[in-house]
Amino acid sequence: MNTSKEYDQIIKQCRDLYSAKLKDYGASWRILRLPSLTDQIFIKANRIRQFQESGVMKIEEGIMSEFIGIINYSIIALIQLELGVANDKEKLEFTTAIELFDKYSQKAKELMQDKNHDYGEAWRSMRVSSIVDLILMKIMRLKEIEDNKGKVFVSEGVDANYYDIINYGVFASIKIQ
Repeated sequence: MNTSKEYDQIIKQCRDLYSAKLKDYGASWRILRLPSLTDQIFIKANRIRQFQESGVMKIEEGIMSEFIGIINYSIIALIQLELGVANDKEKLEFTTAIELFDKYSQKAKELMQDKNHDYGEAWRSMRVSSIVDLILMKIMRLKEIEDNKGKVFVSEGVDANYYDIINYGVFASIKIQ
């Protein structure tokens, strides 16, 4: 098992889809506010949990595509944190959008490597269902922080939760592939 290589393979799948959608739609997501992105991540994580509980998926996109969406929307949220929400006339060039994706996916990987060192790859012993629950918990935290206008007293900020969601999404993706 080579976590770094596996991580890169999942991020490549995410980046490929992100890139293809940029070519189709441009960076139309630039108008989304953080709560909208958090809600998109919630919808995808909740769909995975619904499938895990019911065993029935009527739209055959598969769980992997949902994890890719979770990862990509989390990276997009980090980009939005940096750039702010755009108006409908602001454009984000393709190369800049790709560079930003790479920047935040690399930062997420570095965080994963540091935490993996400290935790001894404990995620490998976890169930995918537990990882989904942790993603949902992080989303609930994000919603609370957003509802409190970003104010936290002792907790990590919004960006830390998005980074954790990215890494949990990658871990789950590695486990199901």
